Amino acid sequence: MFLRNCWYVAGFSPELGQGPLARRICDQPVVMFRDTAGRAAALEDRCWHRGVPLSAGGQCEAGIIRCPYHGLEFDRSGQCTKVPGQPRPAAGVRIRSYPLEERDAILWIWPGEHDQADPSLIPSHPYHGDPLWVWNSGMLEVKAHAQLIVDNLLDLSHLQYVHRNTIGGDPELESRAELSTERLGNTVRVRRWLRDVDPPPLHRLAAGYRGRIDRWQEFEWRPGVLQFHSGSTETGIGGLEGNREKGVHIRHFHGVTPETEDSTLYFYSSARNFRIDDAELTTKMGASTRATFMEDQIVLEAQQARLREDPARALFTLRNDQALIQARRITEELLSAERKAQPLAPAPAGPRIQAEARAFPSLRQAETHSN
Repeated sequence: MFLRNCWYVAGFSPELGQGPLARRICDQPVVMFRDTAGRAAALEDRCWHRGVPLSAGGQCEAGIIRCPYHGLEFDRSGQCTKVPGQPRPAAGVRIRSYPLEERDAILWIWPGEHDQADPSLIPSHPYHGDPLWVWNSGMLEVKAHAQLIVDNLLDLSHLQYVHRNTIGGDPELESRAELSTERLGNTVRVRRWLRDVDPPPLHRLAAGYRGRIDRWQEFEWRPGVLQFHSGSTETGIGGLEGNREKGVHIRHFHGVTPETEDSTLYFYSSARNFRIDDAELTTKMGASTRATFMEDQIVLEAQQARLREDPARALFTLRNDQALIQARRITEELLSAERKAQPLAPAPAGPRIQAEARAFPSLRQAETHSN
C-alpha cells in the first residue's frame, strides 16, 4: 500500500512549537514534540494504557509528552517514565518511536523499519537557511493517492491547461519545450527548456524584463520529495547553457507524504534570491503558489474519484510521461523489495499505468526517449 522505508516530510520546523503536532503518515497516527533540548521527536499517537491519542490535549514539558486521559508520561524514545499512583512504570510500558531528523527547517520521518533509517539519504535543501534567500511554505491535504501527485509534478505539460489563470503559458509554445529525462539509481532528473518566450508575470516583476526570455524548469525526484529549479534570463545570452548569473532563480520544494490510501499530505515551499526584503512580494508569492497548487488539487481529487470507480482499469502513456513512468518503476521496485522482506505486506494500491502500442510503443522506449 505504501513505501514505508523512505524519508518523508512530516512538516516544517516552524510548525512544531512547544505543544504536540499530530499527523497521519502511511496510515499511522504520529505525534511530534520537542524535548528540553529542543530536539524534535516522533511517537505513535496512541497511549499504551487505553489507546487515547497523546495529541488530543496532551502536554509537553520537561522532555516528555503526557497523556491527557490518565497522565502517563513518555519520553522521546517512547519509554513510559511515569504512571501516576505507581512507584515506577513497568519496563515493558513503551510505545513506538519513529526516526525523525530536522534539517533545513524540514522535519523528516522514517515510518518503516527503524534499523534501516539512514540519515545520509535525506536530500539537502539549503535555501531555507541561506540568508541570501527568502522562503515561504505551506501544506495541502489532497484527497488523492500520493502517486497521482507525483505524476502531476513530473509532467509539466499540464501547466498551460490546469494553470492557465496562474503560471500557464501559451499552449503552442509550451508544447515545443525541449525535454529530457534521466534516471540515476532511485532518482529521476528532468530538464524542460523554453527558448524565446514571453516572460510570465512573476519573472517580469522580478527582473523587469522588457523583451522575451529563455526559461528553464529543472527538477529532481526521489521517493517522497521533488526539488524544482525554475528560472529565466534574457533570451540569447546563453542562460540555458549555463550563463545564469543575472537570471531569476526560484527554488521549489515538494514533499509528497502518503496520509492514507486515498489522501496525501502535500508540503511545499518556494525560495527566491531576489527582492528578499520585500515582505509584500513574499506574501503575494505565497498566495500565488498556494492558488496554483489548489488548481492541481481540484484536478487530482476529481481524478481520484473517477479512478476509484474502476481501479483495475489501465491508464495510458504519452511522450511527456517519461519521467512519471520512471518514478513509478522505481517505486514499484522498492515496494517489491519491501514485500520480499515482509511477504504479508499488501500490494501497492495506486492506479496502474499500461503502455500500449497505440499510446507509447513500449515501457522500455519510455525509459530512454527524449526530445
